[in-house]
Amino acid sequence: MQLRRTSNTHTDFRALTHSLDEELAMRYGVMQKQYNEHNVIEPIDTALVGYDEYNSPIACGCFKVIATDTVEIKRMFVTPLFRRQGFSRMLLMALEAWACELGYTKAVLETGKGQPEAIALYTQCGYRVIENYGVYVGMENSVCMQKVLKG
Repeated sequence: MQLRRTSNTHTDFRALTHSLDEELAMRYGVMQKQYNEHNVIEPIDTALVGYDEYNSPIACGCFKVIATDTVEIKRMFVTPLFRRQGFSRMLLMALEAWACELGYTKAVLETGKGQPEAIALYTQCGYRVIENYGVYVGMENSVCMQKVLKG
């Protein structure tokens, strides 16, 4: 997979996150509606799109700044045909490295209890469960995690 830095307004990023939203709606049903507003991110220039050998978009992720030292990992997605090949780990590591380049020392994220594969990935990559933060406080389905980044 080849990763390209872009913005979250890029056509391929938007198409992949549309697929992510559809999958989350199928996975969580009406419960997902309470999260939809939090998945809309103002335009940012810290997004990645992964492409296969045929230059087709297969993965995406981004981060946004939430504090002077902290970024929030958002919109991680790998298309179903390309899962279980290490692409999500590669994507996450690239986002963390980019955040370090920009001087950030901590990453946080939110995922859902109905995504055990995501929780396992983040745990294997050094994230630890924390109290729900920000808009996720009081959301029973949310699992919030944090990692100290090493540049």
